[in-house]
Amino acid sequence: MNAIRGARERARAEITAAIKEEARKQLAEEGAARLSLRAVARELGMVSSALYRYFPSRDDLLTALIIDAYDAIGSTAERALAAADRDAPVARWRAVCRAVRQWALSRPHEYALIYGSPVPGYSAPRSTVAPASRVGLALIVVVRDARAAGALSEPADGASAPAVPGPVAEDADRLMELLGLDLPAPVTARLVAAWAQLFGLIGFEVFGQFNQLVNAREEFFDHAVTRLAAAVGLTGSEKGS
Repeated sequence: MNAIRGARERARAEITAAIKEEARKQLAEEGAARLSLRAVARELGMVSSALYRYFPSRDDLLTALIIDAYDAIGSTAERALAAADRDAPVARWRAVCRAVRQWALSRPHEYALIYGSPVPGYSAPRSTVAPASRVGLALIVVVRDARAAGALSEPADGASAPAVPGPVAEDADRLMELLGLDLPAPVTARLVAAWAQLFGLIGFEVFGQFNQLVNAREEFFDHAVTRLAAAVGLTGSEKGS
């Protein structure tokens, strides 16, 4: 009985993988808004009713693709984090950012699915939240470890660094509580801003906004994310860059 169950589970996993692979081809050719279960079934030689046993609706299939994409880019960031020198926080930050950029450039249609225009009529469920957080968490780890090592210049209130508005501080504190971490609100606010700017940089490149404007793409990216590291407060050795 266990052997039969195992064979069925393997067969189901293989068919599920084939469905998602064909759906990714549709994303590349037609875009997420035109993803069709019937078209996927037709290309795989399946009847629609059979495919619905795996994904009851287009939104279920979209959610699976979105989670896969977030997990893929997240695991890429985490591998870069693990491989980088913990004692060189700026280089470590840059390594994570570089890895995320390379993933996006190699898989632009999947990147567009998670960081491009919203799909009309689709609302992402909560099951996408944890996968979507993985890149941000990798950047948080860089900052957390740098702070523990005394390699983080924490922003101070004043003319050159205005106080964090109360509602922003509340958001920052709530985020740290949710993650079970302890970073000051000014650091958290700068970190969230840097995370958003990182994906703005990558999005501009993936979607062609740098065409005929920035030719030295890799050098420009490294310069920009190094400035982001400085804005967050990362200091220390540049070794491993």
